[in-house]
Amino acid sequence: MTAPFRSSIMTVRPEWIDYNGHLNMAYYNVLFDQCADQVYERIGFGPDYHQTTGNTTYVAEFHLAYVRELHVNDQVTVTFQLIDFDAKRFHSYQEIWHQDGWLAATGEALTLHVDQSGPKVAPMPDDVLNKVRTLADEHSSLPRPSAVGARIGIRRK
Repeated sequence: MTAPFRSSIMTVRPEWIDYNGHLNMAYYNVLFDQCADQVYERIGFGPDYHQTTGNTTYVAEFHLAYVRELHVNDQVTVTFQLIDFDAKRFHSYQEIWHQDGWLAATGEALTLHVDQSGPKVAPMPDDVLNKVRTLADEHSSLPRPSAVGARIGIRRK
């Protein structure tokens, strides 16, 4: 896996465009989520994970910053960087990049590993945790993005 992970190319669909003529805010999340799905398959949270283990992941918190508008048929890739993790959760940072090389949005998530029999937050199985650890090792030499942990609010002088 490359560091940071980069998704396959995704195209902004016409049905995702809002009345302002650009990508609706909800679909930025779809792009981030589709990238996460690609990472998940590599670390063991693929489509059959819930059926075989009774476990899944829930995003507990997600912060999105819009940097530049996307429009219909724009092609993008999304990056995924693991910032931190423990046995029950992980902190990730993502960026949406336009094919022309400019940043469109950033996203930051805190994700929980959940045993759905509760549901309750629970430790990841060892094989998955080892893959998450491997991803963390691959990303450990990357600089911490300046947008990680950004606060929201009205700045007063």
